[in-house]
Amino acid sequence: MLNIDTSKRSRDSEIMDDFHLQGIELRKTLRDLDRINSWLGGNKVTITGIEKLLPAPAQSGIIRIADLGCGNGAILREVARWGRKRGYNFKLTGIDANTHAIEIGRELSTAYPEIEFIDENIFSPQFKKKEFDIYLCTLTLHHFKDDEIIDLMDQLHSQSKLGIVVNDLHRSKLAYVLFKAFCAVFVNNEIARKDGLTSILRGFKKEDFNEYLKNMKAKKQELSWKWAFRYQWIVKKEDQKI
Repeated sequence: MLNIDTSKRSRDSEIMDDFHLQGIELRKTLRDLDRINSWLGGNKVTITGIEKLLPAPAQSGIIRIADLGCGNGAILREVARWGRKRGYNFKLTGIDANTHAIEIGRELSTAYPEIEFIDENIFSPQFKKKEFDIYLCTLTLHHFKDDEIIDLMDQLHSQSKLGIVVNDLHRSKLAYVLFKAFCAVFVNNEIARKDGLTSILRGFKKEDFNEYLKNMKAKKQELSWKWAFRYQWIVKKEDQKI
């Protein structure tokens, strides 16, 4: 196996961390990343996490869900379709620091009136005033440093009514090797290949989540490993209210 160090989270940046990335290059990369996520079953991790936090449709009014680092809004559209089939009244908000990704998301979501997009810094005073029932972090958390993750999770916990669903990557040599082989056959996009491999090295092991929890205010949580090399981390509000 390749000489890959997964003992600690990588601090390398990703190409997609450049919020000025735009045009055809951004559009194609977001599309290919969405396809990879769908092919490998990643979206299901977020959906089942939401399901664990939701009350029954008959017992709920409007459910407000925010997706942080939403990209082109693919996961929001899937959540919208899932909610419609089950009778939920969702109000979905996609939040991303890349204004160009937000524009693409709006363009692709015209058939989804329950979805809106906001270009906003999640650490800004304006954002901290917002409240949602559920916050989603799908392949977003690994972009932050450990101390930032603790601060962000505390912040989102205080802003949420039901909780937080984190869907992110398991940092392992096997995941790295298998993804590299997968890309060699199925992915013809250099940014998606490079960022995907970097993302794995920036991902998490179980002990990382345990360490975060020790330093977080929230203590009610559930951590599960899911295929393909994903962690589903649900942080629940102790006094859930709708």
